[in-house]
Amino acid sequence: MATGVENLDVFKNAFWLAMNIFKISKEFPLEEKYSLTDQIRRSSRAVNANLAEAYAKRRYEAHFISKLTDAFMENYETQVWLKFAVECNYIKNDVYEEFLEKSKEIGRLLNYMMNNPKKFGLIS
Repeated sequence: MATGVENLDVFKNAFWLAMNIFKISKEFPLEEKYSLTDQIRRSSRAVNANLAEAYAKRRYEAHFISKLTDAFMENYETQVWLKFAVECNYIKNDVYEEFLEKSKEIGRLLNYMMNNPKKFGLIS
């Protein structure tokens, strides 16, 4: 059963991106296992984790925005790791562009949530 946060477009987009990064990162070289592979998987997954925490803390606007800020930061970090992956020729440019565009959309949605917290069911 889906929770409320799982119904948000930002959650769905971030989950799609994290799962696709997981799948494609299986092909990264073994020597990247404890660096790029772990880092890009961790940051991409952390977007959803922080988003879920934000949603759970929506009783307190400052906490809600703080956790959304953490999700935003993790999303931005994922963009940096994607840049390394394409520059190291671990992913093709078209995959990079697709993932980057999805990440930018996630960033726009998170930014909207941070600027409009009351629209996301803040509990008073």
